[in-house]
Amino acid sequence: MSEPLLSIRHLTVRLGKGSDAPQILDNVSLDIQKGETVGLVGESGSGKSTLGMSIMRLAAPELDHHTSGEIIYDGQDIRAMKDRDLHQMRGNEISMILQDPMASLNPVFSIGDQLKEALRRRKDVADLQADAENALAEVKIPSPAQRLRNYPHQMSGGMRQRIVGAIAIAQQPKLLICDEPTTSLDVTIQYQFLDLLSEMQKSHDMGMLFITHDFGVVAKMCDRVAVMYAGQIVETGPVREIFHNPRHWYTRALLDSVPRTDDNPDMLPQIAGSPPGVYNRPAGCAFHPRCPAATERCQVKPGMESVGTGHSVRCFHPIARPQ
Repeated sequence: MSEPLLSIRHLTVRLGKGSDAPQILDNVSLDIQKGETVGLVGESGSGKSTLGMSIMRLAAPELDHHTSGEIIYDGQDIRAMKDRDLHQMRGNEISMILQDPMASLNPVFSIGDQLKEALRRRKDVADLQADAENALAEVKIPSPAQRLRNYPHQMSGGMRQRIVGAIAIAQQPKLLICDEPTTSLDVTIQYQFLDLLSEMQKSHDMGMLFITHDFGVVAKMCDRVAVMYAGQIVETGPVREIFHNPRHWYTRALLDSVPRTDDNPDMLPQIAGSPPGVYNRPAGCAFHPRCPAATERCQVKPGMESVGTGHSVRCFHPIARPQ
């Protein structure tokens, strides 16, 4: 296999100095290949968005200063980059779509002003107006010339999210980070936007990190999936393998919690207990207080172990593979 486009190695983000400071991310390692979509799933508060922001060095300064590990993009360590190099990388090489389009768009500038600002950084732009119209047309915005004169509040949520997508890929990045980009959209618009993202990825041959809590989105969008719990990746593997043969008890619990159309339970499935906060994570395996298979051994922190081709799990007692 070729060298990954992005390789994260032992990334740890702490809330303060010292080895005893609480960890938001705990020894996270993850690879993304060129043209591949990797899904990152887990409950709220598991550290998914912090990982996405840390890749681009956009986390709050107090978090960035207490980060260790490596983030190797195309042979360069992002953690070692100077501010000038980071500015060049953001947008040009790695871009990001955030959860709320209204938080990403400036309400006092027109759509055209904000889109053209991104396009100006490209070296091959000959006609800024024409390229801006083409960018809106690519994300299926009707009447693009007119829409460039509009302001964010004059557009629907679905159109705003498409515009955020157009701005994110305006500089033709090699890696796109999507942080729950469909959260604010209704179901119909959500799937239209997911189809649009797939088209853009294929046309630009981008790698993609898709952060979500929705396994339906993972099934539709992703090639591989990484499951995150309490700041750690506890299982990673091909989407089909994870869906059919989850080996971590947390992954199984997440999948069992998805309502099924062919079942009519008295109560919706749920995971017992609550995920631990940053300041009260248990020793050893973070999931063991909620795990039906926990033993005394789980008081020690497990490492990632291979359980199949491209499939790894962080568990001393992984679920047995069906015969």
